Amino acid sequence: MCTRTRMHVLPSRHCLPPPRTNIHHSMTGFAHPRFGLLAAVIACTVVQGALGESRWANIAMAPPDPILGVAAAYNADPATKKVNLGIGAYRDENGKPLVLRCVREAEKQIANDESLNKEYIPIQGLEAFLKVTTDVIFGKESSAVKEGRVAVVQTLSGTGALRVAGGFLQKWHPGKNVYISDPSWGNHHGIFQQCGMTTQTFRYLTPSMKLDIEGMLADLRAADKGSIFVLHTVAHNPTGVDPSQEQWLLIAEVCKEREAIVIFDTAYQGYASGDLEKDAWAVRYFVNDLKMEVFVTQSYSKNFGLYGERIGALSIVNLDDSTAEKVLSQLKAVIRPMYSSPQLHGARLVATVLNDESMTATWKSELKHMSDRIISMRVELVNALSAVKCPPPNANFADYSHITSQIGMFAYTGLSKDQCHVLTDRFHIYCTKNGRFSMAGVNPGNVGFIAQAMKEAIASAPQL
Repeated sequence: MCTRTRMHVLPSRHCLPPPRTNIHHSMTGFAHPRFGLLAAVIACTVVQGALGESRWANIAMAPPDPILGVAAAYNADPATKKVNLGIGAYRDENGKPLVLRCVREAEKQIANDESLNKEYIPIQGLEAFLKVTTDVIFGKESSAVKEGRVAVVQTLSGTGALRVAGGFLQKWHPGKNVYISDPSWGNHHGIFQQCGMTTQTFRYLTPSMKLDIEGMLADLRAADKGSIFVLHTVAHNPTGVDPSQEQWLLIAEVCKEREAIVIFDTAYQGYASGDLEKDAWAVRYFVNDLKMEVFVTQSYSKNFGLYGERIGALSIVNLDDSTAEKVLSQLKAVIRPMYSSPQLHGARLVATVLNDESMTATWKSELKHMSDRIISMRVELVNALSAVKCPPPNANFADYSHITSQIGMFAYTGLSKDQCHVLTDRFHIYCTKNGRFSMAGVNPGNVGFIAQAMKEAIASAPQL
């Protein structure tokens, strides 16, 4: 005989375990084997009816991410001829993702080393990675590094580094506005706002795609003392327009005058010009020459091609080593309840490459190749636009020389939102609606097609 007790311990095929609700206890009459299944069905029906509509039913659908949404739309497009100029990930001359040779070599070395394990790593990250990442951004001879004045933690790429920085600042430097260039990477505002911080913008670009240095300096000077300034170390995203070294001197003066907390966001070191030292100039000027306390984020997505490994770092430069030790303890206090400890494999890859002279030389060579290909495709696109007699996107431009004067992964073309819609709707060319092209998506096989499509989009968009 099937009793309630036996149903809990060893239910028969005719008798389901009682549902864990008070409803079950009021239905003892259905404990008979012939009615066990019926009781369970009735109980589920009653419970579902009591729940009614989901408590989340009235939540609004979030808008697609303006960058990642482009990739999703591209992938969903069944067209056989289409071009993805949206997401910032490198592609080779054939439009294929690239795994660097140095990374493949490091993968083999790690796989064959049976002494390695998959244990948790410390909250701050893999020690071998932390050592090399500060050398990459500050230089091996940096006094800040040698004197132990840098508190550094491994993060979930550059995005995670910014999020940890925001969490630290919200606790230890609260109530200060975060100033971000207009335009900037689409995620900057969201990251700091999620930390409970208020974001503002400062002028950055003129209508003709030049750096608005006067407007930028004026807006930063107008900020309250102690404000937080987010600056792009190199290859400004989305514009590709960087300050000159002389302009960086002026920016540094304003940062010191306003006693600002400076966050250098570094996503393209080495990828921008092919030269790691050149691309780190602004950071090293602030840290090594001016001895300023700054935050520096790093990402190894672009320059190592480790997009899916999510490897990055956050460094906070201090005036003395004892302060750096306390700052590190508080960074760990931010990380522990957020994700506890970072991932291992990508950090091991970077450390393996950078601790081997031969693999490091290969990496630098591959970086130069990637950078040179992007630079060459800028020239090819401008030449193709000239060949099809494509007019400039609007009256602010005499030609397309702004594309070749920009640097890094992206070209800020000047195309309008309507013109971008034509590119996508008619030609299946996908880009963000602010006219930003990922130059990694341009190759010898599609550059002519892109140029012709741009010409037709510019001609037809005003009629929409």
